[in-house]
Amino acid sequence: MLLDFLDPVKRNLKKYWDTVQKINEKETSISLLSNEELAKKTEEFKERLGKGETTSDILVEAFAVVREVARRTLNMRHFDVQLLGGLVLFHGGIAEMKTGEGKTLVATLPLYLNALVGHGGHLVTVNDYLAKRDALWMGPIYKFLGLKVGVIQHEEAFLVDWDDREKFTTKLLPCSRREAYLADVTYGTNNEFGFDYLRDHLVVSPLDMVQRELYYAIV
Repeated sequence: MLLDFLDPVKRNLKKYWDTVQKINEKETSISLLSNEELAKKTEEFKERLGKGETTSDILVEAFAVVREVARRTLNMRHFDVQLLGGLVLFHGGIAEMKTGEGKTLVATLPLYLNALVGHGGHLVTVNDYLAKRDALWMGPIYKFLGLKVGVIQHEEAFLVDWDDREKFTTKLLPCSRREAYLADVTYGTNNEFGFDYLRDHLVVSPLDMVQRELYYAIV
């Protein structure tokens, strides 16, 4: 027991599992909310942050809200281990997950929570196909909760919009790169994010820059 206490990894995992239990305790009350009430949670969270609360203060309820929205829009419910992965990523840790264990769904938890601050968040993936696929796939969660989602591609950029709101399906609308970067959540590749960063440092006027100040990213 003493060795477990002295091990920082095991100590953090114990703390995270306690938080997972708190999220689970919110599930019933959150599930009773109407779609309209659930969608209004984003503005409620932003108001609480504006009054001095931190993202850590609202984490339990925010994660519970994202889980419920995922269930309603995608028929996908975050498992406890996926909540655990979201907590690790939120706290800046590394979560190792195998193919098929739900990395794409896990990322929605910390991305949503950090997007509430208003500085945007990046999901960095390995190719344009995955960036576009994941943005469309997870798009209904963010759109339901009132967030904008951008997609950066090679020589293209898009915003995710509703295709059929009743069926919770989404589509891509062409936009400028700056508009995609100004979205609450932006999906793209390490190459595109990296080269846009370098190009922004070569422009003559700040008005020609496409990225805003970097805040949070999941790789």
